[in-house]
Amino acid sequence: MDWGTDLWDQYDHIDKHTQSGLDLVERYIKFVKERTEIEQGYAKQLRSLTKKYAKRGSKEEQDCKFSNHASFQEILNELNDYAGQRELIAENMMTGICVELTKYLQDLKQERKTHLSDAKKAQQNLESSFKHLESTKKRFAKEWAEAEKATQQAEKTENDLNATRLDVEKAKQHAHARTHTAEECRNDYAAQLQKYNKEQNFFYYSEIPQIFNKMQDMDERRIRRLAEGYCQFSDIEKKVLPIISKCLEGISSAGGKIDEKQDSILFIEQHKSGFERPGDVEFEDYTQGIKPATSDSSLNPPKVRAKLWPFSKKHKPPAAEDFSHLPPEQRKKRLQGKIDDITKDLQKAQDQSDALEKMKGVYEQNPQMGDPSSLEPQITETAQNIGRLRGELAKYETWLSEAVGGEESSNTINNNTQHGVVAADQTQNLYTEFEDEFDDIETPIGQCTALYTFEGNSEGTISITEGELLSIMEEDKGDGWMRVLRASGEEGYIPSSYVKLGL
Repeated sequence: MDWGTDLWDQYDHIDKHTQSGLDLVERYIKFVKERTEIEQGYAKQLRSLTKKYAKRGSKEEQDCKFSNHASFQEILNELNDYAGQRELIAENMMTGICVELTKYLQDLKQERKTHLSDAKKAQQNLESSFKHLESTKKRFAKEWAEAEKATQQAEKTENDLNATRLDVEKAKQHAHARTHTAEECRNDYAAQLQKYNKEQNFFYYSEIPQIFNKMQDMDERRIRRLAEGYCQFSDIEKKVLPIISKCLEGISSAGGKIDEKQDSILFIEQHKSGFERPGDVEFEDYTQGIKPATSDSSLNPPKVRAKLWPFSKKHKPPAAEDFSHLPPEQRKKRLQGKIDDITKDLQKAQDQSDALEKMKGVYEQNPQMGDPSSLEPQITETAQNIGRLRGELAKYETWLSEAVGGEESSNTINNNTQHGVVAADQTQNLYTEFEDEFDDIETPIGQCTALYTFEGNSEGTISITEGELLSIMEEDKGDGWMRVLRASGEEGYIPSSYVKLGL
């Protein structure tokens, strides 16, 4: 079955059907375009999401040492790769389906237009031939009627007794001429009819079937190409599924890599101070009495106490080159890390020096390859760099040795400091009753000895010297500071860790 044989008289339906097919192709192209826009938008949102949650900076780099932090970063990386595959899907759909089908659709439209034009042209030719046939037929009918009329007139004239012979001859000649003309018109009509029948036969049995069959072939090719486009819609995504599966497997693998015990160990290693736990607090007897302060300042304590927190970010002491501001354990780690870095740099510098010396030797043996003296600045600079690195290495190794050797004494100082703070808490209770009776006179609540020299440059602080005996006027409230009275009568705040409680 084909259109030319079975649909020879269904031009309008064929016209509508083929147009509907082209409209479907156009709708599918728009559908795929919107799908690609969705994919691109999805990929863009995924990339923005991964960028938003990706960590940056030294603090984040430190956190990434923990497996749960590192795994989250891996998940973000895998998700970013997944977004790339969604972008690839959108790109391949746009180029492989939309662009190609758009070109194909334009070709189909032009081909359909040509076929319809040919069909209309053939129809017009047949209609023109039929009009000519009708015109010949009418002329034949007219001429035949005129011939019959002339013949009848000739017969009437011939039977008329009053007509002359000349009139009869003239009527016969006129009738003969009309008959001859009618015969010619009859022959023209017969010829035109034969021609039209032949053209009509060609139109309905050959020309139109061929055109309709070509349109059928065109429509079937369109359907086949559209079917391929439907399959591409799935195949394009199937091609990236292995990579997408790897991304998803990578996310699962990142979750499986997490080791909570190892994270806890790493956290301990990063932050343990190395100090020993404090020992028992010794009893200090204050029943022998305390020398009262004679300074007027003790009777008039500052009403407003400035917030002083030396370990906060604002007042954090600057980092020392030897890392002495860190607890012993952390200091040793930082010093060892610095030594490792310097050792690597020293090895690189030594390798560079050896290479320059070899190159110099080659230049000396083969002057045409280069001037040995041109390497002297680099050799000198490298030698100076090596000397500097060796000096730094020796310096940090010395500090590391001191840190390892001085850890025990640091622990002792830490213990005493913590004991002093606890003792101050207990001592305060001994003088509570005195404070209740003499609200207008402030009595020292204990004594302490300065372990280190402190320069009180901030408002509300005082300076003390190592070994100085101080009276405690206000204990540490948890912020690391305590108010003391010097023998000179000067009163103010000092760090609690700078003194040792008791006589």
